[in-house]
Amino acid sequence: MVSLVPLDVTDPRAQALLTAYFAMRAETFPTGQVYRPVFPEASVFTPPAGVFFVAVDDDGRDVGCGGIRGIADGPVGARYEVKHLYVDPSTRGRGWGRELLDALEGQARAWGAAELVLDTHHTLEAAGGLYARSGFTAIEPYNDNPNATRWYGKRL
Repeated sequence: MVSLVPLDVTDPRAQALLTAYFAMRAETFPTGQVYRPVFPEASVFTPPAGVFFVAVDDDGRDVGCGGIRGIADGPVGARYEVKHLYVDPSTRGRGWGRELLDALEGQARAWGAAELVLDTHHTLEAAGGLYARSGFTAIEPYNDNPNATRWYGKRL
């Protein structure tokens, strides 16, 4: 079981998870390419601009995180972007990534979003599978993130 707790993205607990996520991405990024982590500013994940959740297991351990932030409206209306969806590798396969994504989608819906978008890298195959199973489809790039090779969207 996992509980989702909204936290300020600058909270040490959130920062520890983001540091672990960025380290994992840097280690697994394709040879010859440079992963460029960007620690987010608190304002983009402060309601109603956005929210950042930390996943906590039954033992009280922080085991994952993820957030949404409002971005420029898209062709179908208000748009939020999923950012920094991460589950500790030792806890994967329990459905906690899906729980995080569902909670983020629910919050975007509650704030009136018409669309949820995200970018990712093609080497994150498990994440790509989660997004596809959750109803996301490939879209044209909406940003110039140097770490991304794929962009997905979902109408809400």
